Amino acid sequence: MTKKVRIGIIGLGAQGSMYAKFITDGLVPNMEIGAIADIDPAKAESAASDYPGIPFFSDYLEMIESGSVDAVVTCVPHFLHPQIGIEALQRDIHALVEKPAGVYTKQVAELNAYALTKPELSFGIMFNQRNNPLYIRLKEIVDGGEIGSILRSNWIITNWWRPQGYYDQSAWRATWGGEGGGVLVNQAPHQLDLWQWICGVPKSVYSKVAYGYRRNIAVEDEVTALVDYGNGATGVFITATHEMTGTDRFEIVGSQGKIVVENSKTATVTRLKRPERELSENMDMSDVMKLFMGQLDTDDYYEQETIEFDSVWGAQHAGVLENFAANILDGTPLLAPGSDGIKGVRLANAIHLSSWTGREVSLDFDEDEFIAELNSRIADEDKFPVLV
Repeated sequence: MTKKVRIGIIGLGAQGSMYAKFITDGLVPNMEIGAIADIDPAKAESAASDYPGIPFFSDYLEMIESGSVDAVVTCVPHFLHPQIGIEALQRDIHALVEKPAGVYTKQVAELNAYALTKPELSFGIMFNQRNNPLYIRLKEIVDGGEIGSILRSNWIITNWWRPQGYYDQSAWRATWGGEGGGVLVNQAPHQLDLWQWICGVPKSVYSKVAYGYRRNIAVEDEVTALVDYGNGATGVFITATHEMTGTDRFEIVGSQGKIVVENSKTATVTRLKRPERELSENMDMSDVMKLFMGQLDTDDYYEQETIEFDSVWGAQHAGVLENFAANILDGTPLLAPGSDGIKGVRLANAIHLSSWTGREVSLDFDEDEFIAELNSRIADEDKFPVLV
């Protein structure tokens, strides 16, 4: 029988339970559940019923040191991902952290730095959308220069509708001290990651963010951010949690084409036969009028392709788990290296900091200034201790 990685699931909530089901249902053939850890005593009962014979621990450190697991996945509140990741790696246990990698860059940088001291261990992050064949193909198109150099990108991702009852489920939800933010750290990290993965990391950001705009919460529920790539290219990111019938539309405009993605499902790719500026310089006004009137054969100017893949629910998450196990077993390259997690956290931090200070913020911002601003909001909440 092929060797399997024994995974320790830390946190048997929604995500942890989903991963446990994927594994027990055979969707991750090179992985098995080695143990489960959760501080909630009620989870011990459900684990014993749903996963009989699997060791259960109320302390994740005891689980890590038990000899029952080769690796862990951190299905816990955001603030704890870096800490648990480091604790696992220190004990020579492979670590897969959930998104986001953390709440602020300083703690994620510490995790990344420690992971570098353990190159023999696998360190990944659950960016399951990187396992989406649609976005894999679009990255290939952009990286291959098929639409030229990127001039502009914009993503409207407002289909994260969450009713007030969602936030009222737990005291830590949508709080600065318990969750570290709202839509930017909870719902949208996948899009923040994909945006940078495909279009590159921006140089600076200016944002307008609404806090408790349409929900009774302290953190952000609507975001508009404008980023500058430093080479003339710009990007816009809009997200919200209060639109019942929201939009998911991602556009990338290049010097020789364009990509439009609808609902993270269908992409229309337009490839110009020549760079747009060259077409502009070589068309007379009669050609322009014919083009506007639909009388010109567009095949001479561009071609279009529609790309769509079937998406099986759970396959993307299960695929990341399988890839992580394969990296441990035979060195298969990671779909989402853990070190990449800091990029989305950095952008989310910069968006917050820009809105708090009212200025354009470099992606190389002052981390201590960010922590001070975050701490002032945690203190105002008076529910959780400030960061040290």
